[in-house]
Amino acid sequence: MSDAPHVRLHIETPLLESLPLGRCVGRRVWLKLEALQPTGSFKARGIGFACQRHYEAGRRRFVSSSGGNAGLAVAHAGSRLGVPVSVVVPESTPERARQLIRDRGADVVVSGRSWQEAHQHAQTLVDDDAAYLHPFDDPWIWEGNATLVEEVLASGIAFGTVVVSVGGGGLLIGVAKGLAKAGRSDAVIVTAETLGAESFQRSVEAGIPIELDEIRSVATSLGARRVAARALEVARERTVVPRVVSDRDAVEACLRFADDHRVVVEPACGAALALAYRGDEALRRDGDVLLVACGGAGTSHDDLRALRERLA
Repeated sequence: MSDAPHVRLHIETPLLESLPLGRCVGRRVWLKLEALQPTGSFKARGIGFACQRHYEAGRRRFVSSSGGNAGLAVAHAGSRLGVPVSVVVPESTPERARQLIRDRGADVVVSGRSWQEAHQHAQTLVDDDAAYLHPFDDPWIWEGNATLVEEVLASGIAFGTVVVSVGGGGLLIGVAKGLAKAGRSDAVIVTAETLGAESFQRSVEAGIPIELDEIRSVATSLGARRVAARALEVARERTVVPRVVSDRDAVEACLRFADDHRVVVEPACGAALALAYRGDEALRRDGDVLLVACGGAGTSHDDLRALRERLA
């Protein structure tokens, strides 16, 4: 093991009760505010953990492919560890997200129309000195994301349902890992996707991994056409309830959340929030609800209002 610096790459985020969401659901709703991570999303947690492990293994350059948030997390980790970073993003990644990555000192390469195409190009940039940071399909990332559950349980909050947005499945897998480690097989996980990016729901319904032809959603952070195989295994091992919302509902939820809690998040996070705002029956089970406000740094309040007008 190399002499890795002892740098904390994520923070323990606040856990707050949401009275507005609680009124909608009819249950106490607790928010794990991952939107307040240093990079604005939960990606700082799992990817930061993975970057630290790669650094300890002697890797001195990081390469990532990302729709925005994962790349920003790698750039953040690289800047803290003193490691150069290259992030390949698809054309759909907003300029705001690209600039946030550059601001952390990373090199941004634009390649392809989708994350899958960016991912393929990123592979060509990896050499013996470099570590490739997958946005979601990595056991180290899952282990890092599991610490979210550890923090919540340490607070003493008793919840029966956990709500998470699903893109590639890294957050879902990490949450399931944390619950399993704590012996919480009773907890139900409700997943949220937007219509046009619902690769997880389709995979669960089919019983096999399904790859979408393309992403037809404004929630570009959910833009993995195929989820990690481990995500489908999680759905077989425990109670997981997939839900899908419209782009419009996701964006409206983001705007309501900004008014209610003064925090701006992306439509990808809005998918989970939309389930709570509409009082989805999957959230009305026994016990409190834990909702992971996963965040997202690529969307501004003005962007959300423009999206609402477009989707109307």
